[in-house]
Amino acid sequence: MFSPQGPTVRELAVQALSSTRRGYDLLAPSFDVTPFRTPDRILGAVAAELGPRGPFGAGLDVCCGTGAGLAVLSPLCRERVTGVDFSVGMLARARQAAARAPGGGPAVDWVQADARALPFRGGYDLAVSFGAFGHFLPAERPALFSSVHAALRPGGCFAFPITAPPRPGSRSYWSLLGFDAAMRVRNTLRRPPFVMYYRTFPFSGVLADLRRCGFAVESVPLTALGTLPDGAPRARLLLARRR
Repeated sequence: MFSPQGPTVRELAVQALSSTRRGYDLLAPSFDVTPFRTPDRILGAVAAELGPRGPFGAGLDVCCGTGAGLAVLSPLCRERVTGVDFSVGMLARARQAAARAPGGGPAVDWVQADARALPFRGGYDLAVSFGAFGHFLPAERPALFSSVHAALRPGGCFAFPITAPPRPGSRSYWSLLGFDAAMRVRNTLRRPPFVMYYRTFPFSGVLADLRRCGFAVESVPLTALGTLPDGAPRARLLLARRR
């Protein structure tokens, strides 16, 4: 699951016992060689679906981490790309990776901010986010979605993938259930909390919250990621457009 270059068990334990922000500051140097980084096949599937809908002006990567979303936004955006995250450590790694990338794309800048209170107003045409929503409790989703809505220009799009939940009773189902239960115990017994849950972002609840925040929402299957045994897509791309 983890490569030899990844964090040790001790390092993961220290991270998990820290706050969410401090935990990611600590994990940042090895984050890209952990299973927590969004796989390239998901980034590629999203980019392929968004490509025909572009080009876009300015792009925003919400909770950008070490900057993997730059590979999606840079080919699609003409004006500029902004990555925003609350972890100084993750942003430092993102800056380093961007400096090593080939030139020729849009200007890139990095901003430290809480995604629930983004310091932007109506400046972006496309916002994306990958693998970050487990860090927001259900009650925090309206603030998150409203913040992104405010950052978009009228007609701007907030796009992110959402995977199908594991089949009840499957190994994945019990693994995620057990992980979330362990995190709830940890956060009950220790402060500050480390917020990371896998089962707090249900499709129906997310759609309802997006619509209440003023988005018109559609979803399209990410066919490149395959289908389940019943023929349903393994993942969908949610496209939330600011009215």
